[in-house]
Amino acid sequence: MKNNLLAAEENGEAISPILPSHIKNYMIDIDGTICDDIPNEEAERMATAELYPDALETINKWFDEGHVITFFTSRIEEHRGVTEDWLNKHGFKFHGMVMGKPRGGNYHWIDNHIVRATRFEGKFTDLVNSNETIEVFKK
Repeated sequence: MKNNLLAAEENGEAISPILPSHIKNYMIDIDGTICDDIPNEEAERMATAELYPDALETINKWFDEGHVITFFTSRIEEHRGVTEDWLNKHGFKFHGMVMGKPRGGNYHWIDNHIVRATRFEGKFTDLVNSNETIEVFKK
C-alpha cells in the first residue's frame, strides 16, 4: 500500500500523504453489506454468516486493480479473530480492518480528503457515476 501513497506538502511543510487519483481507498462494512447482518450481541453467528452474492468477486477485483481494501465494521475488537477467520475462509483480499465503527447508521463523515459514500442496496457491482444531492459546508 505504501507504494501508492504520494507525498504531499502545503506551504513547504509535510501534510498527510494522498493516493493517486486512479486508486480508491475502499472502506467496506461487513454485516449487512458483504454477509448476513449480525449484531455484536449474537457473535456466535459470525463464524457461519452467509456471504452475499458478488461481494467476494467484486471486492477482490478492486484489490487486484490496486485499490486499498479496508473493512470498517461495528464489530468490536473482541470479534477480530472470528472476523478475520471468516474473511480468510471465504478468500477476501484486503489490507486492513478497523473495528468499533459507531452503530446505528446515519453516518456523516467529515474529512479534509475527498469522501465518496455509496450505500449498499443488496447487490455488489461495479460502481457508476451518478449525480445525487449531498450536504456540504456553507461557503
